[in-house]
Amino acid sequence: MTHLHTRGAATGTGDRSRPRAVLPALCATQITSWGIVYYAFPVLDPEITGTTGWSTTATMAAFSLALVVSGIAGIRVGRIIDHRGPRTVMTAGSALGTASLVVVALAPNLPVFFAGWLLAGLAMSATFYQPAFAAITRWWAPGHVRALTLVTLAGGLASTVFAPLTAALADHLTWRATYLVLAAILAAVTIPAHALALRAPWPPAPPAPDHTDDTPRTVVRSRPFLLLTLAFTLSAFAMYAVVVTLVPLLIERGCTTTQAAWALGLGGAGQTLGRTLYAPLTRHTGTTTRTVVLITLGALTTAALAAVPGPYGLLIAASVAAGVVRGNLTLLQATAVTDRWGTQHYGRLSAILGAPAMTAAALAPFAAALIAPRIGGIPQLFHLLAALALAAALVAAGTTRGGGPGGPTEPVRS
Repeated sequence: MTHLHTRGAATGTGDRSRPRAVLPALCATQITSWGIVYYAFPVLDPEITGTTGWSTTATMAAFSLALVVSGIAGIRVGRIIDHRGPRTVMTAGSALGTASLVVVALAPNLPVFFAGWLLAGLAMSATFYQPAFAAITRWWAPGHVRALTLVTLAGGLASTVFAPLTAALADHLTWRATYLVLAAILAAVTIPAHALALRAPWPPAPPAPDHTDDTPRTVVRSRPFLLLTLAFTLSAFAMYAVVVTLVPLLIERGCTTTQAAWALGLGGAGQTLGRTLYAPLTRHTGTTTRTVVLITLGALTTAALAAVPGPYGLLIAASVAAGVVRGNLTLLQATAVTDRWGTQHYGRLSAILGAPAMTAAALAPFAAALIAPRIGGIPQLFHLLAALALAAALVAAGTTRGGGPGGPTEPVRS
């Protein structure tokens, strides 16, 4: 199997240059796709609501709809990539993403605005992390952890690049014109990158000698998979609720809005740092142990944010620590399927595993806003979220899948 994955993708044609082109192309498209389709919205939303008269609740609901649709549609996308490769679906997704932003930009009313975001959700399912992870896992396994790390590091720069760019455009253009400019950038970068760089031959699905009786249906119905899905869903809800309520928490602690924004931004930097630590972590921890430890650390950093009133430097440290854990959790989910069931049905299984978590992440902002006032405020909400993450860690303890490729003691190889 090692021979198949380290060399098979390239030697099928005797041309190693095309597989090499995949990684930089996906880095560029992840930065651009996440930056434009996802991170531009929170920057533009205040102007959208201010100029249209639509409520923030309504526009946020449209954006959340996109995330839910993305999670559900991703299951079908994953199955297509498993069988046919990523080129067609990711190129089509880029074209659809461009069209969706044009619809959003030109929307004369809320129903059309919602329709644009529904299309954007379909585009997300075909262009964001899940399809990119499926492509990398098939082409790079068993050295895929390093490749996944590079792509998620690039994706982590999306907000750094496109949030300021979106704000700069919005200073000189209307939100509608800004979205049209961003749509043009999205088309110019991602459509040709996916169409041209993903042309490498799609390797056949590798055998899984230790799991020859594991079909996708039996895996999805298995106890470890169901528990892992539940653990990731609870963890994702807690994690994203923390992200969206961190600024209000810090303001309540006495920070200015600028200080709170810096704390959130430095937490993002911690997320990038965390992703660089994941590959070494895999060499020294087993699959289930790594899962339990990282989710537990997520609970502890959330509890620390709930308990620490200050000073500002300590709050910054807690935010950075939480970011480091979030960065690792992204890669933990990306490798969860291969660690337990190999790469044979990665696209389909990973999409099924991720759909409930993505739905939980989409609902987290609304749920947090509803829950916090009812339990006494944001600090109490963080205590509740910490308990939820701890419950996720306990659930994760039952996700061991014995033996198999990428198992608990298998080292990362390049």
